[in-house]
Amino acid sequence: MTGLISEKEALRAHLAELREELSARNPDAGEDLANRFPMKLFERYGPTVSAYMPIRFEIDPQPLMAKLQAEGAELCLPRLENSDIVFRRWAPGEPLEKGPYGLLEPSEKAEIVRPTLVLLPLLGFDKIGNRLGYGAGYFDRALASLRKEGRTFACALAFNGQNVDEVPSDPHDEPLDWVVTEAGSYPIFMTRNLMANQT
Repeated sequence: MTGLISEKEALRAHLAELREELSARNPDAGEDLANRFPMKLFERYGPTVSAYMPIRFEIDPQPLMAKLQAEGAELCLPRLENSDIVFRRWAPGEPLEKGPYGLLEPSEKAEIVRPTLVLLPLLGFDKIGNRLGYGAGYFDRALASLRKEGRTFACALAFNGQNVDEVPSDPHDEPLDWVVTEAGSYPIFMTRNLMANQT
């Protein structure tokens, strides 16, 4: 386990630097991502969509959020409460509060909702849906809980350069279903199914 932790931490440091470079290199990546987002995902897995407000050079989901809202999406954002993520309703233009780690979050008075399409950030991903986050496990726990309750589709938003050959994974790590970047899409659940059928 110690070796896996060290491997993850080294990869996190490398990918954090890489993401900063990718962000500086492509300031319009959020707009490009919104244009490339497959609307069939929203049509199938909406209408309640969780997104995020970007920090630490994460790709900006706000152009996509505006696009989805125009198509009728009910938006929400994650809020950290008692070391867990709670999803609270939010619409562009509504005020946000400063939370832990520099996060911008909805008010604790906003309605709690259950998203069926979760758009989430990351440091890195691989072709079978392993996601490297910041190490606290917030999204893994949130996805596990949502998936126990019913249909939930996890789609990461990333720069194309955040795709790596292999992300080390633990049993509690929740896999992604799809990744969208400024350059295109990675339908990961299809890849997993294809590989499973080949074994």
